[in-house]
Amino acid sequence: MDKPSRKNPERVVRHDLGSNVAHEPWQVQSAKARFSEVFRLARTEGPQRITRQGKDGVVMIAEEQFDRLVGKSRQPKSLVQFFRESPLVGLELDFERDPDPGRDVDL
Repeated sequence: MDKPSRKNPERVVRHDLGSNVAHEPWQVQSAKARFSEVFRLARTEGPQRITRQGKDGVVMIAEEQFDRLVGKSRQPKSLVQFFRESPLVGLELDFERDPDPGRDVDL
């Protein structure tokens, strides 16, 4: 998707379709001053890279993308819920073990 550059409104920046992050990152000062715009672009156009002093910083992404990345929507709310929803519920498992006699060690 094409849009004017943040540094030069006449210059058009092309998005990297592979990573879906704009080539021109936001400087942290500009991102702070124009937070609403960065927020809107992250929701509508994809992740927005924010740098400090020209070095890698952070990427602002939409919550739905974050949930997909960390698997939040698929994780149970608690450990108890995890075990209740386990496919092994009701399965009779044998937890008995043969005693381990150890191993012979030459001293």
